[in-house]
Amino acid sequence: MKVRILGCSGGIGGRHLRTTSMLVDHDILIDAGTGVADLSLAELAMIDHVFITHSHLDHIASLPLMIDSIADMRDKPVTVYATDATLEILRNHIFNWAIWPDFSEISIRQAAVMQYRAIRVGEKIALGERTITAVPAEHTVPAVGYHLDSGAGSLVFTGDTTINDAFWPVLNRIANLRYLIIETAFSNQEKRLAAMSKHLCPSMLGEELARLERTAKIYISHLKPGQIELIMSEIEECAGDFNPKMLQNNKVFDF
Repeated sequence: MKVRILGCSGGIGGRHLRTTSMLVDHDILIDAGTGVADLSLAELAMIDHVFITHSHLDHIASLPLMIDSIADMRDKPVTVYATDATLEILRNHIFNWAIWPDFSEISIRQAAVMQYRAIRVGEKIALGERTITAVPAEHTVPAVGYHLDSGAGSLVFTGDTTINDAFWPVLNRIANLRYLIIETAFSNQEKRLAAMSKHLCPSMLGEELARLERTAKIYISHLKPGQIELIMSEIEECAGDFNPKMLQNNKVFDF
């Protein structure tokens, strides 16, 4: 299983800042933020599965444009996986004919261009020898994270989340855990805002990582532009024992 980071920033503002998306092998996306736009048309056309953590714009911004761009290049639908609540938001507020055409109703060849697949926390989706499982997240809208398992190793992405009691028992049961990607959106001086918006700040991250019982390499995503150096320096103070690294575009995980 090969995971390439297309975007991992909490915002935009320069060529190096792209919002959340990960390309798994050649055919799976985890979220569809602005980083997807850097893929070629040929690469976009190879994507069969898109797993959405939640409905916020920085995680879905490229999805409507991607579906439109490759609609006439495929002979089977792109499957969009998310919780029922997130799919309902996408139907009502994005693919609703007012903001964007509903490609689940548009057929260019025999099948619709896009189809929805509801998932639940704990549900495993097997795609060949790869398994993707929705894991608990706690955010201002319905949200999940994802556990990617190749059989040889696992990567877990928390998605956008805050203090989350349900997450750590799930994570600690993953025997082949290699990588944890966890968000930290705000600095400690904005802890109140982090709590209100259900994100993490470095002090909260340190409290959460103290619950980790597995050995894993830890990467930090979703840092706010303009606060990157401050947040990472505070993470070093609050969670330095875990040796977390800042996630960057084009980082590749092979497991």
